[in-house]
Amino acid sequence: MTEPAPFVKCLVWDLDGTVWDGTLLENRDVRLRPGVMETIRTLDERGIVHSVASHNEADDALARLTELGLADYFLRPRIGWSAKSVLVGQVAQALNLAPDALAYIDDQTYHLDEVRSADPRVRCYPAQDAARLPRLTEFDPPVTGTARDRRLLYLSQHRREDDEQAFTGPRQEFLDGLGTVLTVVPADTEDLARAEELTVRTHQLNTTGVTYSRAELARLCRSPDHVLLMVALRDRYGDLGQVGLALLHTGPALWTLRLLLLSCRVLGRGIGGALLAHVVQRAHRAGAVLRAEFVPNDRNRVMLVTLRFAGFTGVGPTLFEHRGETPAVPGHITLREVAA
Repeated sequence: MTEPAPFVKCLVWDLDGTVWDGTLLENRDVRLRPGVMETIRTLDERGIVHSVASHNEADDALARLTELGLADYFLRPRIGWSAKSVLVGQVAQALNLAPDALAYIDDQTYHLDEVRSADPRVRCYPAQDAARLPRLTEFDPPVTGTARDRRLLYLSQHRREDDEQAFTGPRQEFLDGLGTVLTVVPADTEDLARAEELTVRTHQLNTTGVTYSRAELARLCRSPDHVLLMVALRDRYGDLGQVGLALLHTGPALWTLRLLLLSCRVLGRGIGGALLAHVVQRAHRAGAVLRAEFVPNDRNRVMLVTLRFAGFTGVGPTLFEHRGETPAVPGHITLREVAA
């Protein structure tokens, strides 16, 4: 087991003097700075998304980004006149990312210091470093097919969120209409890169915070007393790919859920409860008691709540045991179990 690697998940860009030379309000015909397009494309291919925190008129800035062929790269941009730390915080909230998953780049030292002062967990870089960012370790995470599609997955998620916000009926009615299908399958060799990536990148919906290398996961998959389950999700908005995993230690009478994690993109949709219900049912079919390890940190309390709602009770400082009735998968989710 290894310590989590501090990979950046989103790079937030200033515009004037950073993405382009000059100031848009003074000159409509601003041009991209050298290396910016290459950095944006390279990081996008690695699954690192981009956003904007800029002091500008929003309509003008978005129009110029469209003309420069960049608008589609920037997710939930924040363009206005609030402090840069406020705009960066709004990006984090909109993308459901922790501050230490963000990096910010700006040509003004004042703005970098203001963002850093407001939250030291946000990594800050001067604009002249734009071209070299892809060479830095924190911008070079493990890359899988899911990583390369991450921006498109976010765009799908944002369409879903926008439609939900505009929906006027009960929230359950909206969930019922999503056509959510959750597929659970034992991991094979081809899944290990994504499994490693999930343990490295996922911190909020994570029961222990433990990360595993690909070699460690391969060893566990070969072990007769471990099961690694991969979780894929799709709905009427599209295929979200593999969004989570569950690692089980299995014995004749006692199973232990060593790790359960889900991408933050599925927060609030009942996916954690559905996966726990499946794991409980799986253990009960085997005639085993199910326990779950839970290591609290400053961001995974939602997983503790999920465990408790699923019928788990604390039996030790970091250990819970399922003692309630076997939970059911929420009605708006179709769960499909695929055998190895």
